[in-house]
Amino acid sequence: MGTRHGFRAAATAASAVGALLLTRRLTQTWGTWVGEHECVLPGDDLVPEAGAVVATRAVTVDAPPARVWPWLVQIGQGRGGFYSYDVLENLVGLGIRSADTVEERWQALAVGDEVRLADEVALRVALLEPGSHLVLLGAPEPGEAAVMPFRFSWAFAVRALPPGDDGRARSRLIVRERYAPRGVVGRAVVEAVQPVSFLMTQRMLRGVRARAERR
Repeated sequence: MGTRHGFRAAATAASAVGALLLTRRLTQTWGTWVGEHECVLPGDDLVPEAGAVVATRAVTVDAPPARVWPWLVQIGQGRGGFYSYDVLENLVGLGIRSADTVEERWQALAVGDEVRLADEVALRVALLEPGSHLVLLGAPEPGEAAVMPFRFSWAFAVRALPPGDDGRARSRLIVRERYAPRGVVGRAVVEAVQPVSFLMTQRMLRGVRARAERR
């Protein structure tokens, strides 16, 4: 009887672990095509020690890259927002209002500029190729204190796709996050961030898509 009970407990535990691993994989590769989460993107080398804490998510947009790019380049607190759940972001006092129009005042982004996630948290533009990719890096410069307990890169890549059956131009928008925790605390924070990251990023991708597809 004890052996049977132990077998059932082990099987239940294994099933739970399997479900958690599957859920993690699905949320970290949401929207990607087969093998797409393994493709090399600009900025991957900025946080090479990310290990297993990498999330790649994607969406197809029925618009050319030139219509997607302006929405990406104006993201940030105090800028165009993040096209996600503003209500949830503002519950923690971020003061986010996602833009519904492309604003010229936010289009002049350059390498070295800051893009803020919150009042006290800023990422720096590490790589930028208009119409192609934008990579933000969360890592202190020499002599600066670390605000986050992990190194972090956030890459946005937009690629042209063959036209659809209706002849309309299409794009593939891919977003990748790479985390390198600092110590036990950093790893705990990174793990806690993952469900929130999935929730907000999938909405962001759909938000960009909706805006770019408007005629």
